[in-house]
Amino acid sequence: MTRAMLTLPRLALAVALALAPVPGWAQQEAGSVTEQAAPRATVLSFETEAQLNALASEGTTVVFFYAAWCPNCRATIAELNARWAEVNPDLTVVIADYDAETALKGKFGVTYQDTFVLLDTEGNSVKSWNAGGVDGLNANSAS
Repeated sequence: MTRAMLTLPRLALAVALALAPVPGWAQQEAGSVTEQAAPRATVLSFETEAQLNALASEGTTVVFFYAAWCPNCRATIAELNARWAEVNPDLTVVIADYDAETALKGKFGVTYQDTFVLLDTEGNSVKSWNAGGVDGLNANSAS
């Protein structure tokens, strides 16, 4: 495995852990009442097309084609990390390695890294766009 291929799963895991809500028991202080954490969007690493199809059948799903060497991709990830609470909580974002997932790129017609692809309920591309950060993600994935 190349270093870039190892970096993507680590990045996806780091993003998932950083964005996961803190459990209520971890937030509770002695004698205080904890509030339910607001729902948040989900972020996962791409595994298979079957995974994408299953996620798409359950709700709004967007694939983000990320390349570790791409400065725009890194900026997008930084913004998503900083503003994740603003992302539509019903959204699932699946991060795909732009360099490794050539078949997936071909299926969706992706020719540029830092590309988002919105899926329909059967896992087919509805629309795609480049960059845009949180505002673009919310605007383009709104129903």
